[in-house]
Amino acid sequence: MKPIAHLTLLTDLYELTMAAAYFEHDRCGPASFSLFVRRYPPGRNYFISAGLSDVLDYLSSLEFGPDDLTFLESTHMFKPEFLSHLENFRFTGSVDAMPEGRIFFADEPVLELTAPMIEAQIVETFVINAIGFQSMIATKASRCVHAAGPRKLVDFSLRRTQGTDAGMKVARASYIGGFIGSSNVLAGKHFGIPFYGTMAHSFITSFDDETEAFRAFVQTFPENSILLVDTYDTLQGTKKAVEVGKEMAARGEKLKGIRLDSGDMTALSRKARKILDEGGLEDTQIFASGAFDEYKIKKLLDEGAVIDSFGVGTKMGVSADAPYLDMAYKLVQYDGRPVLKLSQEKTSLAAEKQIFRYREASGRMKRDVIGLRDDAFPNTEPLLERVMDKGEILSPAPPLHQIREAFLDEFTHLDDRYKSIDDIDKKYPVSLSPRLIKLQSEVIRRIKEREFSGKP
Repeated sequence: MKPIAHLTLLTDLYELTMAAAYFEHDRCGPASFSLFVRRYPPGRNYFISAGLSDVLDYLSSLEFGPDDLTFLESTHMFKPEFLSHLENFRFTGSVDAMPEGRIFFADEPVLELTAPMIEAQIVETFVINAIGFQSMIATKASRCVHAAGPRKLVDFSLRRTQGTDAGMKVARASYIGGFIGSSNVLAGKHFGIPFYGTMAHSFITSFDDETEAFRAFVQTFPENSILLVDTYDTLQGTKKAVEVGKEMAARGEKLKGIRLDSGDMTALSRKARKILDEGGLEDTQIFASGAFDEYKIKKLLDEGAVIDSFGVGTKMGVSADAPYLDMAYKLVQYDGRPVLKLSQEKTSLAAEKQIFRYREASGRMKRDVIGLRDDAFPNTEPLLERVMDKGEILSPAPPLHQIREAFLDEFTHLDDRYKSIDDIDKKYPVSLSPRLIKLQSEVIRRIKEREFSGKP
C-alpha cells in the first residue's frame, strides 16, 4: 500500500455528513467538545495522557486537498456548495489539554476543543483514535513498570502490534509509561528513544555449535553481549555463556548478560544465577522475555525469580487484557449554551471544564475536582492547559524524555493502592464542583422540560 500523504479523510463518514448538514442549516457557531474516558477497563484505576502531540500536528495541518475533494465529489453524497466550502477548510479553534505524561481518571476531560461547529466535528475520529490508543498503551506499560519494581523493561512488541503505525505509537507510549526503550529501530530514529536488541534463535541454529555462535556474536558486539541461552537447553546454554564470558574477561571485556525466553522462568533464573555467580560472572545480568505483562512479571517475582530486566512484547503492545478505552468526545457547549447527553449510564458533563488537583503536603495526590473552566480553588493545580489557539500550536512539544520523566515523577506521588493490579476496588476520589453540579442540574431540568413535555 502506498504511503498516505495526509489524514484529512481518516474520519468516520458521519462526521462529514453531519458537517454537510451543519453547513446547509447554518449551524456554524462555536462548539466545545470534551474528550474523556467513561469508565475504567477491568483492573485499571488510572490512565496516562498520551497522543496529544499527534493531535496538535494533525489539527495544525488539516486541509482537504484536491484529490480529497475529487473523491468526495465522486461519491455523489455531498452538494457542490459544501465541497466548495471545504476547499478553504482549516482548523481555527483552540485546545485545552492535559500535557502528555500526566495521570488522569475516569470522567475527567483529558482534552477540550473549541472551534466552529464543522471544524470541531470533523476532527472527532482522529482525536479519539490518537489519544485513546496511546493513553491505553502508556497505562498498560506503566503497570508493567510498577510490577517490575527497580528492574528495567524494553518494548519488544513491534512484530505483534496491529500494524506499523501501532508499532511506532506503542514504542513512544510505552517509553512515556516508563520503559527504558524499544527494539524498534525506526522509533529510535524518529523519536530519539533508546533501542535495544540481542539475538534470535536463528542465529544460534545457523552455527554448528552453540558456543561457536556465542563467540561469533560477542566478537562482533562485545559491548552488546547478551546471549540467548535457551535454544537447546537453558542451563547448558548458561554454562557455555560462562565459558565465553571468561574468555571475554581475559581480553578485558565483559559479558553483559544472558537472555531466558522459555521454560520455568523462576526455577531457571535462580539456577542460571547460581551458574553465573559460581563462574565468576556476578555482574552478568539475566534478561527475560516471553509473553510478559504486569501479571506474569508480578507472579514470577513473587515466586522469587532472579531477573534483572524484561523484554515485554505482545501483551503490552496490544494491551491484551484491556484492548480499548471507552473514550468519548461529546459536545458540551454550543454557541454559548451548555449542552449534554442524557442517555442512561452515558450522561455527559455540560460546559467547558477544568480539573483541579489537590495534593498533600508531601506532594502525594489527594483528590481531583472537575469544575467549570472559570472555577477557582486555592491550593490546587489546574491540569488542563491552553496548547492551541486560533489554530496555532502555542509552544513546541517537550522532548520525549522530559514527558517520561514528568510521568515517572508524578507516578511516585500516586498512592500504591491505585497502582495495584490486585486491589482494583480502590478508586481515586474525583468529585464535581458545586457550580458544575448546579449547572448540570439546570441543564438536565431544561432538557426534560423541553423534550419530555406532553409525554406520559
